Amino acid sequence: MDIISLPIEFDIDKIDGRFRLIAIAAQRAKDLAVGADPKIKTKARKVTTLALEETIANTVEFLIGDQAKKAKEEAQKFDYRKLLEEKRREATGEDLTEFEKDLKVYLHEKEALDKKALEGLFSDKQEEGAKE
Repeated sequence: MDIISLPIEFDIDKIDGRFRLIAIAAQRAKDLAVGADPKIKTKARKVTTLALEETIANTVEFLIGDQAKKAKEEAQKFDYRKLLEEKRREATGEDLTEFEKDLKVYLHEKEALDKKALEGLFSDKQEEGAKE
């Protein structure tokens, strides 16, 4: 297993400091942990090492300054959960509707049978009481 040697050498023109390097690598590591595809081929097994190597190789795109602020504001406006829920409904919309219809029919029939059973039970008791 290769260990990243310290100090880490990176392009000063693209990344202005070690803190930014680590912040970018941390975000990329989160993306990789969720299932993003690696952008470079490496022997690294850990997502943090892979993310750091990708950042050093300048394969990770990032924004700084006013562009980053605008992008963050736009991201907050965009509701990812709502989008995922809509996509899930689109994917299973017809099946779910058919299932709901079948379930309603089943419950309606069961309710009707239960009412008949109760009416039959009470009508038998009323007939016995009338005979006595």
